[in-house]
Amino acid sequence: MADGAMTATFLVVIGGASLLAVTAPRLRPSDRLPSLEGWALADRSLGPVWTWFLLGGTIFTAYTFTAVPGLAYGNGAPAFFAVPYTVIVCPLAFVLLSRLWTVARRHGYITAADFVRGRYGSPSLALVVALTGILATMPYLALQLLGIRAVLTAGDVYPRGAGGDLVMVALFAGLAVATYRHGLRAPTVISALKAVAVFVSLTAVCWLVLDRLGGPGPVFDGAARRLGGTDAAHSALLLSPAQQPAYATLAFGSALALLMYPHVLTAGFAADGPRTLRKVSVALPAWTALLALFGFLGVAALAVGVRAPEGGAEAAVPMLVDRLMPGPLAGLVFAAITVGALVPAAVMSIAAATSFVRNVYVEYVHPTATPKRQVRIAKAVSLTAKVGAIAFVFGLRDQDAINLQLLGGVWILQIFPAVAVGLFTGRLHPRALLAGWAVGMAAGTVLVVREGFSSVVPVGLGGPSVEIYAGLVALLFNLTVAVAATLALERLGVPRGADLTDLPTRLTVRRRPETGANNP
Repeated sequence: MADGAMTATFLVVIGGASLLAVTAPRLRPSDRLPSLEGWALADRSLGPVWTWFLLGGTIFTAYTFTAVPGLAYGNGAPAFFAVPYTVIVCPLAFVLLSRLWTVARRHGYITAADFVRGRYGSPSLALVVALTGILATMPYLALQLLGIRAVLTAGDVYPRGAGGDLVMVALFAGLAVATYRHGLRAPTVISALKAVAVFVSLTAVCWLVLDRLGGPGPVFDGAARRLGGTDAAHSALLLSPAQQPAYATLAFGSALALLMYPHVLTAGFAADGPRTLRKVSVALPAWTALLALFGFLGVAALAVGVRAPEGGAEAAVPMLVDRLMPGPLAGLVFAAITVGALVPAAVMSIAAATSFVRNVYVEYVHPTATPKRQVRIAKAVSLTAKVGAIAFVFGLRDQDAINLQLLGGVWILQIFPAVAVGLFTGRLHPRALLAGWAVGMAAGTVLVVREGFSSVVPVGLGGPSVEIYAGLVALLFNLTVAVAATLALERLGVPRGADLTDLPTRLTVRRRPETGANNP
């Protein structure tokens, strides 16, 4: 049975999140008429602090905070690819998000597909970008529910049977209502509570673990012995040479993919300017430090002998917290992870709804829809996305959601040429980009499914095979086809759509003025 103090702390924090959601309209209230930009992007009004809360809270999901330590618990060092991956995201965000924000603000774009539509003048390319984003987001949204369930089950807060299902529905009901009414402002204010709760609780947990186990040395040595080594230097806690290509390509490919997800772009578009996004990108590594500490807790769970259920390694850290921590602190940790799921889940549902309305509904169903009607349809789609995610979790196996999310990461990477490359050059032909996207989607899906839904696949180039990230292999096919097809279409004189973005059509290099021999 759950400890009374733990349950009380858990409920207090969750209740606080609900109350904060109610205060969302006070976050720079707008007296403008209802618009999709106001509902989905908070009128692009978030300053550096709020943007840091929202962007960090959106990128670092609850499932990340349970999956990374779970992978460390089960496999050791490969789990820590998430640390360099989230570090690589920061300079990419510094460049890409700020540039994309500038173009989006100038032309009133709300989604990445809006940008693609304006850049290439191709409704078809914009449609596949939007649908790919929605397709990749839905299993990611379901994983947030799985993260909550794993945490609550480990802490005996999730009752068995219909009672547990009602707990899950109740947790999301309040956020669903707040998001329906106030849009992005609701998860923005909750993200502040998420940051405080996660930073405070994780710092306390790590301090207690180190104090009880005698420091990091005994933790890693104890974990090494359980992974089959004599000490940390001779165990799975260090990468072998064969694992290094997979580790490096997973980190790099995942970083490229992350910035293509609609929920990340939605959080970025809500900033009040490119300068804000650059400041936030510099400060994002603070969230990465949290992720590294969660990974360390997975190692600590090994060291103390936590026995996670078979196929449920993500429960290792919640079980460690339940075993070692006093009730109030355990409740705080469980609540922090739960709130950690509410923020990205809300932003994901908003992003999916916005993409549907802007790039499917308005483009193909109701081109003359008023702003008020667009907001009404987006609210309904956002609510439907949350209900669908809950039904998905209850109706299918956990592994199904995980498999689809792995595929989602490979799929979302295939819009990188149209979106990210398109920010710097419009040379690629939209039909060529469509062909490259189709090849990349097919190749990535086949590679992942063929290896039993593993995102790492063996690739041989005339010698011994090397394991690398399937998404990067598919992206290489994608880019090769896009470049070759562009050259062929240019030779044939096939026209392209009008570019409305005022961006350069060719990639140019700025040259410094020549200086004298004595000048620096």
